[in-house]
Amino acid sequence: MAYGPAMTMDPLAPPLDIPLGRHMLAANGDGDFGLAYRQPPANVDVEMALLGAILVNNRALEKVQEFLLPEHFVEPAHARIYDAIVRLTQRGQQASPATLRHHLEQDEQLAGVGGAQYLAQLAAAALNIIDAEDYGRTIHDLHLRRELIGLGEDVVNTAYGPDLDGSALDQIEAAEHRLYEIAAVGQHEGGFREFGCSLAGAIRFVEAAYRREGRLTGIPTGFGHLDRLLGGLQRSDLIVLASRPSMGKTSLATNIAFNAARALVEEVDEAGNRTSVGGHVIGFFSLEMSAEQLASRILAEQSGVPSDRMRRGQINNDDFQKVFLASQELSSLKLFIDDTPAPTVATVRTRARRLKRIEGRLDLVVIDYLQLLRPGGAARSDNRVQEISEITRGLKAVAKELNVPVLALSQLSRAVEQRDDKRPQLSDLRESGSIEQDSDVVMFIYREEYYLSRKEPREDTPEHDAWKADMEKVHNVAEVIVAKQRHGPIDRVRLMFMAELTRFGDPEPGSMGHDDVA
Repeated sequence: MAYGPAMTMDPLAPPLDIPLGRHMLAANGDGDFGLAYRQPPANVDVEMALLGAILVNNRALEKVQEFLLPEHFVEPAHARIYDAIVRLTQRGQQASPATLRHHLEQDEQLAGVGGAQYLAQLAAAALNIIDAEDYGRTIHDLHLRRELIGLGEDVVNTAYGPDLDGSALDQIEAAEHRLYEIAAVGQHEGGFREFGCSLAGAIRFVEAAYRREGRLTGIPTGFGHLDRLLGGLQRSDLIVLASRPSMGKTSLATNIAFNAARALVEEVDEAGNRTSVGGHVIGFFSLEMSAEQLASRILAEQSGVPSDRMRRGQINNDDFQKVFLASQELSSLKLFIDDTPAPTVATVRTRARRLKRIEGRLDLVVIDYLQLLRPGGAARSDNRVQEISEITRGLKAVAKELNVPVLALSQLSRAVEQRDDKRPQLSDLRESGSIEQDSDVVMFIYREEYYLSRKEPREDTPEHDAWKADMEKVHNVAEVIVAKQRHGPIDRVRLMFMAELTRFGDPEPGSMGHDDVA
């Protein structure tokens, strides 16, 4: 078989002119291959124009200093000059060729481009300080392009590498996280806004809440008394729900997640017409239980069939019908569970962002529970308090970035058990300084029945009769203590708790002697 000059004897060989990273194979006229180097995007002339404009008038620095950093320059000498200009102006000094000469005359990188004389050339060649911001944005954009090229090459090399410890999905997640970091660095919008603009947005927010059924400004919890106190779970808030073990914090969190997923999202147009667009989208990070265990618990809550009976198969035909009907309703909800053990805050952010992108919206993130998160490789420390501080700051950043409420469950210290009054306090939070400081809302669950049931006196005694009377008063009664609310009052809300179903509910009117508060 004969092959032409553009053919190859190896059918598995790559075709011609295939880009290989920053290089490209190219054939010359004789059929030989040479290696042509493809330069990363850069514009040294623009860098020179910006530095010259700043040296002529330091006020030009104000237009770019907020988003432009020394490492964004492709020329190392330009990065050194820009860094020196910033440091001088921060000290209140004038940055000019004369003042910079003393600071940079020993700089080897600057010597390579002409030394102190180069500074004078930059100032003399300055064109127009009005264009300084455009110069800065061009430099910044080219830097991001170079970062994307580096990320792409790293992704290719990592995928080719024989890494037995990291799966392809791990590599995708790492690449997605790096891409997010590049995007975050690239967001140089922001800064001060006029109060009138912020006020207009607040008025629209209140108007939408006024038109909405229930008059809530946030995501409904499904508990009327709690919603009235909080106004729902507010977007960009970090809400901490804490208790001692066996108080029911996971149950309350799953109840809230289910109620929010089931509640219809209503959009109101300018004419006041309401349109239902489906339930809320919930991301639930279950760090303690598997997705199947959590789903079984929610199924028991909504079907009314205790989960322990379902596990043992002790259900009759009526129970099975209830479970089947409940599962049909639950399957249509936008409730997503991630049961990855001990993820980092960066992983939570990445997966929440991915869910929001796929579903087109994200309304609530639940984390069960906070102490099982990891702060990330760079933030790991032997100091647990410092680690928790990194975690809570990271979760608050996730809430603000995605504009969703983040409901994070937390454990309480054993100090509660050492007091006569077992009601939790803010000081009972583990590593309480950072959790209390970073959270917008802190709620505790307290069930007196749990503690009283463990103090049963001997039967056939007057004390036992009094104990039984006290148990009847607190049977199935739970308190949700709102101990901190950054933008509202604190109070205690009473709920009913059905232990066999691990389900909370609003009390019947008048059943507890008060309407809603304890």
